Amino acid sequence: MRLLTAFCALAIATSAHAEEKVWRHGIVEAKADAGIVFMPSEHDFAARQGLKIEYVQFKGDALAIKAFLAGDLDSYESNPGAAILAAAHGADVKLVGCYWPGLTYGIFTKAGVPDIKALAGQNFAISGPGSLPDLVARAILEKNGMAPSSVKFAVLGSDADRFRALSQGLVQAAAFSTEFLPLIPAQGMQMLASAAEELPNYVRFCSYMSSKTLRDRRAEATGFFAADMQGWSYALAHPDEGAALARRLTGAKPDDQRPEEIFRQVAKYHAVDPTAPVPLEKLRWMQDLLVRTGNLNAPYDLAKLVDMTLQPQALKLSGIGGGS
Repeated sequence: MRLLTAFCALAIATSAHAEEKVWRHGIVEAKADAGIVFMPSEHDFAARQGLKIEYVQFKGDALAIKAFLAGDLDSYESNPGAAILAAAHGADVKLVGCYWPGLTYGIFTKAGVPDIKALAGQNFAISGPGSLPDLVARAILEKNGMAPSSVKFAVLGSDADRFRALSQGLVQAAAFSTEFLPLIPAQGMQMLASAAEELPNYVRFCSYMSSKTLRDRRAEATGFFAADMQGWSYALAHPDEGAALARRLTGAKPDDQRPEEIFRQVAKYHAVDPTAPVPLEKLRWMQDLLVRTGNLNAPYDLAKLVDMTLQPQALKLSGIGGGS
């Protein structure tokens, strides 16, 4: 009898696992913030929604949106800039919520550079056009009265690539995550400008799906976003576990403090909101920035970009933040 009971339990578990549907989600490659970004795939958050999250990693968010538009992803996350540009050109992309509304990012230089204006004529490492590093660099230059053409932009892949280029003297300035703050003193670097302080309206990560997915796979889309919310909330409540997850995924050494630094930055600036609201005012600011920097010819109707219906449904399903 016990053997039969055990067999039945195994059969039920195997059947449930077999019924899990794969959800392909695009992200920028795992780094020190992976303890937050990847947590939804831990602790059965996705499995309880009948899903298995398959993360597809990219060097930059501009590459992620290209894969999404090609139909290779069910969803992706990145800064809103590229999505606004894509939507303005007729792409089927819907912003469903923004879980990282604060920007844990900065402009870094070698020590001794007095201010942003001193970068005129210098090599400045960013990523592809419309990517977060590109837009942050342009926004901070603009805020300091400098045209983007006053510097020489160098397109380099990941944050780590730009960190190395700056440390080796290949460029004189670079935009990358503040996770690198524990490493910069030994490299003779400094953070010249904090994006969280200079650009408080700049949103770091939002999540995107297509209108077709929202229509045809509504239950799965809601379950995925609910699992995301639960994972992000859990990570904020368990920073030590989150840092350990980041180390496991990135191979960071035990003395590498970048995973802990991310949680310190997130707490300092209240940078992550696991309920993932749709911050319309910040999105309008972003669109205005795109127009001012010449990335966008004219304002776009953001109502065509945002979906206001999935977030409250997923929040209710997740049971966090009062959603019940």
